[in-house]
Amino acid sequence: MSNIRVAVIEDEGQVRQMLSILINGTEGYKCVASFENAEDAISQIPALNPGVVMVDIHLPGQSGTECVLALKTLCPDTQFIMCTSLEDTDNIFKALQAGATGYLTKSTPPAKILEAITDAYNGGAPMSSQIARKVIAHFQQKKEKTNRELDKLSARELEILDYLAKGYRYKEIASLLFINIETVRKHIHNIYEKLQVNSRTDALNKAYPKS
Repeated sequence: MSNIRVAVIEDEGQVRQMLSILINGTEGYKCVASFENAEDAISQIPALNPGVVMVDIHLPGQSGTECVLALKTLCPDTQFIMCTSLEDTDNIFKALQAGATGYLTKSTPPAKILEAITDAYNGGAPMSSQIARKVIAHFQQKKEKTNRELDKLSARELEILDYLAKGYRYKEIASLLFINIETVRKHIHNIYEKLQVNSRTDALNKAYPKS
C-alpha cells in the first residue's frame, strides 16, 4: 500500500515540526513538504501533488482560507484539513466554503490527526467533536430562527410564500389556489407586514435564512 502524501502549512515552527515528525514517523504516511506561509505553499504544492494538506487558518500574509481557495483550483483532487485554534463558526464556514473537507483543533491528539488524514483521503469529512457540535448548533439555531419567522404566518400565507419561493407569479398563484389576483396581493401584503419586509426577496431571505 502506498503512503498518503501529506503537506503541512503552519507558521508556528514547533507545530509544523511536530506534524511533520508525526506524519513521517507513522507507516502509511509521508510528509512531502511543510510551509510557513500561504504564498510558498501555493507556488510549490501543485507540483508535489499531495493527497492531503493540513492548513492553519491564521497565517502571515494570505490566510489559510485564502490559501485553500487558491490551491483547490490548482489541485482539485487534493483534500484540505484546517488545523487551527480558531473555533468560531465564521472561520469554520469560510474554510469549508473555500474547499476544506475537514476541520481539526490544534488540541487534537496525534492518533486522531492521523485518522483524520486517512478519513479525508478516503473521501470523508473529519471534524473535531467540538467543531462538529458548533456546526450542529449553527444549523439548529438557523432552523429555530426559520420556525419563529414562519410561525407568524397563516396556513394560506405559508402556501403563497412557498409558491413565491418556487418562482410563481401572482397570476399563476391565483390560478393554482382558485382565488383572484387581488386576494393574492392582499395575502402577500400581509406576509410583508408580518415579516417586516418590503419585497419578495427580503421575505424569502427572512423566512428561509441562508447559512
